[in-house]
Amino acid sequence: MKKWKCEACGYIHDGDEAPCKCPKCGAPKEQFTQLDEAAAKLVERSRHTNTLHAHVIDLARQVESACNAGIKDELDPGCVDVFTKCRAMAWQMMKLSMTEMQGHMKKGKWG
Repeated sequence: MKKWKCEACGYIHDGDEAPCKCPKCGAPKEQFTQLDEAAAKLVERSRHTNTLHAHVIDLARQVESACNAGIKDELDPGCVDVFTKCRAMAWQMMKLSMTEMQGHMKKGKWG
C-alpha cells in the first residue's frame, strides 16, 4: 500500500491515492507527497516498534501502580523496600522507552 505524507503537518496517509484533504490539518491533496519504497518500509517498521514501546510504557505504569499499592499496604519493611525498588525500575523502563520514541519522532521514524 502506498504512503503519502502531508508536507504541512507530517501526517502519514495509507492508500492508493492521497486524501482530498489532510485529516489532521486540513491541507489540500496537493500538499501530500508519496513516500518512496524505502521510506514507506521504515514507517511500517517504526509503527511496529513504537507500538511495542507504547506497550512497555503501559506495562511499566501497571507495575508502578502495583508497587504503589504494595507500598501503601506496608506489610513489612522488606516488602516496602522491594516495592519501592521495583517502582523505581518501572519508572526507568518507562522513561527509556519514552526517550527512544522521542528520538524516533525527531528522525522521522513515525507515521
